[in-house]
Amino acid sequence: MKTIKNIYPQVYEFSNLLRAAKNAQKGKRSQKNVSTFNFNLEQRLLTLKEKLREKTYKPGNYKTFTIYEPKQRMISAAPYFDRVVHHALCNIIEPIFDKTFIYNSYANRKGKGTHKALDRYKEFARKNKYALKLDIKNYFPSIDHEILKQIIRRKIACENTLWLIDLIIDNSNPQKPSLVNFPGDNLFTATERLKGIPIGNLTSQFFANIYLSPLDHFIKETLQCKYYIRYVDDFVVFSNSKNELHDILDKIITFLYKLRLQLHENKSKIFPVSVGISFLGHKMFPDYSRLKSENVKRFRKKLKTKILLLKHEKITLDEFFASIQSWGAHARYSNTYKLRKKINEELLNEGINLKQMVFCAAALGTTMQTTAVLPTATGTTRTIRTTTTGFV
Repeated sequence: MKTIKNIYPQVYEFSNLLRAAKNAQKGKRSQKNVSTFNFNLEQRLLTLKEKLREKTYKPGNYKTFTIYEPKQRMISAAPYFDRVVHHALCNIIEPIFDKTFIYNSYANRKGKGTHKALDRYKEFARKNKYALKLDIKNYFPSIDHEILKQIIRRKIACENTLWLIDLIIDNSNPQKPSLVNFPGDNLFTATERLKGIPIGNLTSQFFANIYLSPLDHFIKETLQCKYYIRYVDDFVVFSNSKNELHDILDKIITFLYKLRLQLHENKSKIFPVSVGISFLGHKMFPDYSRLKSENVKRFRKKLKTKILLLKHEKITLDEFFASIQSWGAHARYSNTYKLRKKINEELLNEGINLKQMVFCAAALGTTMQTTAVLPTATGTTRTIRTTTTGFV
């Protein structure tokens, strides 16, 4: 594999840092740390450029918090200054690695994404009787730092760029302990090796794709699996033979040992595609999909909170819409017309007329004008006229 050299000046090039800052602040401009950074943007970027050029840049400390839905996970937030660096680095190295990824790797890639992965799933499910659904146990906390660095070095040979990459990896905050022994380990190996990258970093999402790329090529090229999809650590292999999938499962388990990873025993099984298989928040069938019930419950809980915030004028109508529009697009992908219609009626009963935004049956891409009459906590009303694009 050809390695890439002398790309570090592109990372700290001012135009790249400016692009990185704009990308890092999307949807976050009102946050205090972002507005403070933007107050003297040019000077801050010049300072950052000098620190990167002289290699005096040092990452700050993460702020961590725990989320409990859909499962308990620790999320790490890097200082905004560091997030700009993460974007600047990925701007340059992401296109280099993207060329090495297989076609059916769909996470965190331009032109890919969740819905295209789901479309591909249906296509493969219509051609096969069985699916081997696989899920890696504690994926992000289990990523081995030394193995990750070795994989990156197969493509990047620029010492200064590797310095920055190593600095980001080495600065990962402690993750959930992953004390697993693999063939050839001694009694202390599991505690001696550095593991885990923070969930929440742009670089972590990218490194997670890189880390499993060898597995992708093993499945596609060595095992000759024609029907294979991966989205981060969720992946599916299709076949018309259960025996073939059992053999593939054994070989994948052995290969993952090289990456010091394990599969979830209770989440890695072979199913007939006709029974419906959970994948990326949907229950997938060959010709249609359903939204998982726990997904609907989480959204309803979130919606209830957002309605209260809107009525107490803690958020604007635009902010309310922004907080729920992604779920609307997610729900629209499955057979959820009745559900979306019901939620729209519930919103109307609350005095919130947003049917053209998320939940009605308006054609995608049409523009409609409506009036939202919003009751406030004091019993008065606010009337807001808004023109926007229909999503469902």
